[in-house]
Amino acid sequence: MNSPSTASSLSTSVSTERPASVRGGFLMLATVIAQPFLVAACFAAPAWNHGAPSRQYPGTYEGSPTIATGFFIVVGILLLFAWILNLTGFFTVAPNTARVLTRFGTYRGTVRESGFYWASWFTRATKKTLRAQNLNTPTIKVNDLLGNPIEIAATVVWRVADTAKNAFDVENGDKFVDIQSEAALRHVASSHPYDDGQATDVTTTLRGSRDEVAHELQTELQSRLERAGVEVLEARLSHLAYAQEIASAMLQRQQAAAVIAARKLIVEGAVGMVEHALEMLSAKQVLVLDEERKAAMVGNLLVVLCSHSAPTPVLNTGSLYA
Repeated sequence: MNSPSTASSLSTSVSTERPASVRGGFLMLATVIAQPFLVAACFAAPAWNHGAPSRQYPGTYEGSPTIATGFFIVVGILLLFAWILNLTGFFTVAPNTARVLTRFGTYRGTVRESGFYWASWFTRATKKTLRAQNLNTPTIKVNDLLGNPIEIAATVVWRVADTAKNAFDVENGDKFVDIQSEAALRHVASSHPYDDGQATDVTTTLRGSRDEVAHELQTELQSRLERAGVEVLEARLSHLAYAQEIASAMLQRQQAAAVIAARKLIVEGAVGMVEHALEMLSAKQVLVLDEERKAAMVGNLLVVLCSHSAPTPVLNTGSLYA
């Protein structure tokens, strides 16, 4: 049974990027160009160690090969084999890319600086891009904090920051980013209500607090993608809407809330206008109204100011008390 310290150590990343030790490619290129001439010289050397041409058998030589002849042949074979291996060691590094070097299953370092290089025999140079990459998550259906089904999607800008973690600590770096981005989006969406006024104890909403939600999504993604050596540069919602089964009902709710807010504003303005009118009439002593006449005037003004349609005036030729 693993101890808590052992379990925690297994949950963390074990790979760390470090610079690799490589040689300049142009120097080794000169060596590779010179090697075929050495190989040819080694294979041609045995002809110098034979005797005179045979008179009995034209095209052959008298005498037997010496020890030096065998030595030159062995050296030529070894140089030919080394020349073939040297040809496989060249690689280039383009700007904003890196090469992860491994030899016999062991991590040998990472080359980030662009240029032409040569690595020792049996070294594998795996290319990793360091450029910023965009990820548009698919539109997924998830329940918000109140259980309302919503459709949501996000755009994530990310890049590889640690090539060793990205190459060795996850199976597939790009697929890992895709899956974890969707998981983080689901978690953030389920932690907030869709719109304002739906939950009294939560002030951050998906629709009304875009910047706060984006920052929370970026933080959530960074914590999840740290294992893959990925740096999240930006994360924002690209799509947000109610699911189709409740979209019409929620639209009616939003329209009702808008109508109520508009009515409230109209009534507050009408009351202020009526109050101002009564104050001006009393201050200028245009006419003196008792409480009953004031109530009738207030009612008429409120009807005129709050009505949707144009009011139709009614002329009263009699007395208010008749």
